[in-house]
Parts: sequence; structure tokens; C-alpha cells
Amino acid sequence: MKWIAIVSAALSALLLVPPAPVTEIASPAGPGSAEPNLTVAADGRVFLSWIEPAGKKHQLKFSVLGKTNQWSPAQMIAEGDNWFVNWADFPSMIALPDGSLAAHWLAKSGQGTYAYDVNIAFSRDSGKTWGKPVVPHRDGTQSEHGFVSLLPAPTGGLAAIWLDGRKMKAGGHDGHGGGDMSLMYTTIGSDGKLGVESPIDGRVCECCQTSAARTADGIAVVYRDRSGDEVRDISIARYNRSGWLQPQELTKDGWKINGCPVNGPSISANGNNVSVAWFTAPNDKLQVNVLLSKDGAKTFGARARVDDGDPLGRVDVVSLPNGAALVSWLEKTAKGAQVRLRRIEADGTAKPSLVVSETSTARSSGFPRMERSGNQTVIAWTDSASGGKVRTAVLPD
Repeated sequence: MKWIAIVSAALSALLLVPPAPVTEIASPAGPGSAEPNLTVAADGRVFLSWIEPAGKKHQLKFSVLGKTNQWSPAQMIAEGDNWFVNWADFPSMIALPDGSLAAHWLAKSGQGTYAYDVNIAFSRDSGKTWGKPVVPHRDGTQSEHGFVSLLPAPTGGLAAIWLDGRKMKAGGHDGHGGGDMSLMYTTIGSDGKLGVESPIDGRVCECCQTSAARTADGIAVVYRDRSGDEVRDISIARYNRSGWLQPQELTKDGWKINGCPVNGPSISANGNNVSVAWFTAPNDKLQVNVLLSKDGAKTFGARARVDDGDPLGRVDVVSLPNGAALVSWLEKTAKGAQVRLRRIEADGTAKPSLVVSETSTARSSGFPRMERSGNQTVIAWTDSASGGKVRTAVLPD
């Protein structure tokens, strides 16, 4: 029986080993920078994009992480003086399988507060030059178009998913102007040709981020839905060879709220392993949870609680090769909020949380982003101190 005791002690010691530390690395972003986003190329390179002020203009820039965890000098994607810049509706960049890059930002289309269009541009030379932007939606209305998810299209080229306010009355926003916000999809071919616009869901929450991932047989997108009696839980829609399947209610929290909480879900896929993280607050009980799937988001296991008791949400998630998930979120503190991480194992076991950074103002800290490459996860967030700046860190597996 002695060997059993030895093995038991060894296992207990392993469980007590503290998680690997988060190591901050120098950010390439300048003062006033915000709204970071991350993407990973097929060769493992990590790209960081962000917005910076430039006088009366805004600039969308990017950088590439080197093998020694140093960012390359910042390069310009686009700039403009008519952009819609909002802490919750941020630009993004994606590295496509054919080696090209795509990026999106939001440009005003009229005088209304929420009259803006999605602009998408491509680079075929590793970001040295960028083509003329295209607008994926063709309704021509001066209404809200944003909260975009970009990913490789199943048929090649780029897939774009966004919230679309063409059915909302002029000036309508947050459910109070009449009409419904829709979730839309289209593709952009490598030749720049736009595919058919397809509605995914005709009535969704008006200003929560969307999140999409490529799965083994297509696409899965998660978003905050909106029922007729204002229940705003998370739904999932899947795309396969047959096209878009009927959306399904995923979380069934029963969170009834007469207004958008500006707190969207996140999805990540690693082969058939898919993770979905989200914030919810039914009966004012604030929670961050995660669901794990082993079959490409067709079915999910039991939910696992992620937060430490007083979350603000702003989630992101990374699926790991062994079926585990790494989740980031903001947790409220006496000083403001902290960016925290927690690993949830494939069996639902929660590891101790890690503090990435303390922020003084939760709103201006935006939405932390994560991506995994090689044996580490890269994290980017906005530090609200001293006018704001994008910061970055790495966490080894």
C-alpha cells in the first residue's frame, strides 16, 4: 500500500503546482491606442491590430510577433477622419490560408449616431499595401452595421458576419427605435467578388459582439439573441455543405433585460474541440461560464463556471488541443477591474485563476483578446491608465 500513498502524494503535489506566470512583452502600440485584436496565420505567426489617434484622424495599424516574442515595427492598414470608433465595436484583422490578409473597420455613412458601414480591405503582400475597401452589405441604408466576425470562408476567400440594422427605424438603437437588428453573412472571393447576403437570424441583440470559428465541417457563430419578451441568451448557428442551419438556443440562462448589455460571447475551435464562453446575469446573478464540445459544436457538455464571483464579462476563449479551454474576462475589484484568465480542463475542472493586469476604469479597458500559437497564448488588452494604451503578454502552456 506504500506505493499508493506515494502516488497519491505525487498527484496532490501536482495539483498544488501554481499555474505558469503571465509574462508581459513590450507592445508596439502608441499612446492612446485601443481596441486590440489578434489573429494567427497558418504558419503560426501572430498578428496584433489596433487603433491609434492621429490628430483628427484614426489609424488602424498592425504588428507581427517574432520568434523571440518581440513585436515588429507597426505598419499602417488604413486611416480616416470619418470612422465610427467605439470601445465595444472594434476593428479586426485576419490572416487567410492563402497568405493574404484582410482587415475591417467602421466608417460613418450619414449624420446619425449609429449610421456606419463595414469596410473590408485586403493585402496580398504581407501588409505592405492594402487594396480599396469593399462594403459587404448592399442595403444602402444609413443604419448600424458592425460587430463583425471575419474568418476563412468554407469555399475559399473571406467570410464576414455582422450585425445589420437595415430593418431598424432611423435613429433606432438598443431596441428602442423600432425594428429588429439582424445577423447577416456573406463571402468575399479572392478576386474581390461579393457573395450572396444571407440572413442568419432576423432578430438579435443590438450591440453585443459576434464570434465565429471554422469547425471540421463548416462554421459556427455565437451571438446574443433577443426573444419577443426580451430574454437575451446566447444562440449558436452552424453552417455546413447544406448552408445555414436553423439557429439554436445554446445557454438557456433566462436573462431578461430590456436593453443590450454590450457583452457578447466568444467561440474557439481546435479540430473538433470547440469552446464557447459568455457572460450572463439572470436575476442579477453575474456569471461567466464556458461550454465544451468534442464534436465540432454539434453538442456540448455541462457548463463550467469561470469567474471569481464578481465578473464584468468581456470574455474571450481559446480551445486547446486536449479539449481544455482558456478563458479571459474582467473581474470587478476595489480598484476597478482585473483582466483574469482561467483554464478549464476537458472534464470541467477549473484551475486557479491568473491575474494579467489591473485596470482603473472597466469601460475604457475594452475587451481583452487572446490567440494561441505554438506552445503559448498571446494576450492583448487596453490599459485605461494615462489616456490608454494597448498592452500585450504571453502565457506558456
